[in-house]
Amino acid sequence: MTLDEHLDESTKSIRCMVLTVSHVTAYEDDQNGQLIRSMLEKEGHSVTEYQMVGYDYSHIQHWIKVAAIRADIDAILITGGTGIGLNDTTHEAVRDSLDKEMPGFGELFRHLSFAEEVGTAAILSRAVAGVRDGKAIFSMPGATGAVKLAMERIIMPEISQVVREILLDQARVTNTSI
Repeated sequence: MTLDEHLDESTKSIRCMVLTVSHVTAYEDDQNGQLIRSMLEKEGHSVTEYQMVGYDYSHIQHWIKVAAIRADIDAILITGGTGIGLNDTTHEAVRDSLDKEMPGFGELFRHLSFAEEVGTAAILSRAVAGVRDGKAIFSMPGATGAVKLAMERIIMPEISQVVREILLDQARVTNTSI
């Protein structure tokens, strides 16, 4: 199998972790996590891990570290805790975990939020994305409208390409043909 064939096959179904940061503790009450899951699965991607955590920097980092070492996870999608409140530590936990940041994600999310949803309140969002140990990480706000916007307009159209770029880079670094 050539590298291109392997990459094409590897990016058809992205294996994801969904992490909801919230005060809600019941999975059945987690509208955002369920929305992310259903949107991923509708497009043929899989959710191999789904967790809920409180607004705690160390718990968020813990799950990012767990995902980073798991072979069955290609991408981590996080919702919640990206605001400017004292308890909102998701941005810091994700940012401090990244090997590489994708600043365009947060910039584009705020632009779309401004234009389509919330106007100038978009400045309150601290959405962030990047790469950690070969895993794509997307962190979005905890409002359902924000999750839908990020998923429909940014993440779903690009997740396969982002993972493909990461895999291609890993192949270059290890100089293998996979």
